[in-house]
Amino acid sequence: MTSRIALAWCLSLVLGTASPLRSAETKKPNVLFIAIDDQNDWIGTLGGHPLVKTPNIDRLAARGTVFLNAHCQAPLCNPSRTSLMLSLRPTTTGIYGLAPWFRTLDDWKDRVALPQHFKANGYRTLTVGKIYHGGVGGPKLREKEFDVWGAAGGVGAKPEKKLIPPTPMGDHPLMDWGVFPHRDEDKGDYQVATWAVEQIRSAPKDEPFFLAAGFFLPHVPCYVTQKWFDLYPDDDAILPPVQENDRDDTPRFSWYLHWSLPEPRLKWVRENGQWRNLVRSYLASTSFVDAQVGRLMAALDEAGLAENTVVVLWGDHGWHLGEKQITGKNTLWDRSTRVPLIFAGPGVTPGGRCSRPAELLDIYPTLIDLCGLPKRDDLEGISLLPQLRDPAAPQERPAITSHNQGNHGIRSERWRYIRYADGSEELYDLQTDPHEWENIVSKPAGAAIAEEHRRWIPDVDVPPAPQSAQRVLTFDRQRDEAVWEGTKVHRNDAIPE
Repeated sequence: MTSRIALAWCLSLVLGTASPLRSAETKKPNVLFIAIDDQNDWIGTLGGHPLVKTPNIDRLAARGTVFLNAHCQAPLCNPSRTSLMLSLRPTTTGIYGLAPWFRTLDDWKDRVALPQHFKANGYRTLTVGKIYHGGVGGPKLREKEFDVWGAAGGVGAKPEKKLIPPTPMGDHPLMDWGVFPHRDEDKGDYQVATWAVEQIRSAPKDEPFFLAAGFFLPHVPCYVTQKWFDLYPDDDAILPPVQENDRDDTPRFSWYLHWSLPEPRLKWVRENGQWRNLVRSYLASTSFVDAQVGRLMAALDEAGLAENTVVVLWGDHGWHLGEKQITGKNTLWDRSTRVPLIFAGPGVTPGGRCSRPAELLDIYPTLIDLCGLPKRDDLEGISLLPQLRDPAAPQERPAITSHNQGNHGIRSERWRYIRYADGSEELYDLQTDPHEWENIVSKPAGAAIAEEHRRWIPDVDVPPAPQSAQRVLTFDRQRDEAVWEGTKVHRNDAIPE
């Protein structure tokens, strides 16, 4: 960071201390809104993996404040992104699966989403890559969400055939990873960054922008070019620590949340010699996306916009790479819920590291405060502005993640509490047990802690919305019967492998 930029940010922080909103005479800051799909806490500044290389994201964190204990509201793309963009919990909207698109529901079709609030307050809004999950319709519908749309992004270059053996539970085409000959420039995420850089360079000087850039990787299929793969050693040092009997003290109901999914279990990736390949591919993909983030940061600096641009970087949920005996998401443990969340720019303390719980639905009200927009009284998130000024500022509540009706994870600074729809529970002391290997909910010391966290379970917990589909779980407590994606699951059914 240049001394000129650092001085400007320090001055903005001092001025911002006097009032949470910027004065009318001050030009509204731009917003660069960066999303990364399936990105867990394997980011250098978060310490999630000892070997990961993310120099650009780490520099961004040093320029601003990183939330070390940030969590998604749902461990799945559509409900997580819906929650973030509306600042409403999945338990409020009923959107738990990969469908529906919230605009198809009468209750939410006219809801003011985050970019719409910025558009209504004088911002030019642009989007490229994956921000919402899936398409939003034709041009007329698209222009209601953002003014300008770039390419959809996605995988980009693909090999002629899959690189890994057929996977169980459907051999889904997305289940693939590894190296094959192609160019970085042919990848969807490179093209997303290129388009976003062009918009930064050509941005009108008299109109603030809200630019959303969504990267696909490290979502599967995580294909990488050789230079990124070679950043990581071809040995077991890159593998995450696992405990072989890890699921022995977790309730059976924990399996129902990912009962039968395309993502293979740890058993399969081991037996097929794919565990190391998967982990290297995921890490390499993370480093590749980090480089694209670096391109965006460089463009801001070169355009002279860094001093007056709020940057927020987030991941929509985490991803298991063998922990808890699975790969993929769809759980209420830290590996699935903990995500990167970084703010930088005017009004944000440089070098801040905040361990207070934070939620992705807090982004909406936080950006309102940072940019001096009219506040809204219909948001469930709370502004993180106090923590952006002082990382040690207290937080009034824990982070809450829900996956289908009745299943909730409560994450405070030290503890993770989980309650499933059948009433079974888990409790972990993250201070002494960071891998969540020992469920202490039934131990005497855990009773009071569990009760304290139990009170944060959402009072509003609606059933799945109409048209809900894909990774949707329901449970009838009277019949003790679960239904996973339309199929009944009983207590004595074998867990799919």
